[in-house]
Amino acid sequence: MDIAGAFSYHNLIFILKGFGITLWVAFVAIVLSFALGSITGTLRYMRIPVLSRILGGLVELIRNLPLLLILFFTYFAMPDVGVKLGVMSSAIIGLAVFEAAMISEIVRSGLTSIPRGQIEAARSSGLTAAQTVWHIVLPQGLRRMVPPIVSQFISLLKDTSLAIVISLPELMHNAKIVIAQNFNYTLPILALVAVLYFAVNYALSLAAKRLENKWV
Repeated sequence: MDIAGAFSYHNLIFILKGFGITLWVAFVAIVLSFALGSITGTLRYMRIPVLSRILGGLVELIRNLPLLLILFFTYFAMPDVGVKLGVMSSAIIGLAVFEAAMISEIVRSGLTSIPRGQIEAARSSGLTAAQTVWHIVLPQGLRRMVPPIVSQFISLLKDTSLAIVISLPELMHNAKIVIAQNFNYTLPILALVAVLYFAVNYALSLAAKRLENKWV
């Protein structure tokens, strides 16, 4: 084990560059997946004829496919239909689509958990179905969705490591390159990678707990 060599200036900079890409890809994918998943879940909850069934079918299809397959599809298969994406774009789209399907189910379940009596009271007071969802159901449902949604965000951050298969220069990809230089670097580099992942994910967990306590 060579700790001094593993943590040389150039190796640390290289690892941190990969970590920066991991955070950026995760951030963009989180924003996109949350927006897409929230819209999809809300539309499914509203049970719009035909549209809700189509969305439900797509969600079930994506949820039951491995993320690795989706990443392969976005990077290797899309060019066959005339859509050529870069490595980072492929990783972001693949992660966002996969996580959006998961978040969609969380949103739909969270909205469904709101007592029916509140919905009926809102409708009887003159609110439309859309207004009822926006003003009554969604604000309450979001509070219940915080823990599972944050868990999905944490999973998404960890899942960025799967993008190593399409050569995204993220944290694990760069760690693998450093380790390949000298196998005595293996333990120190993997320990550093573990610390970086843990620090971000633990921070997300603490933020979610504070937000949940504030809303309860």
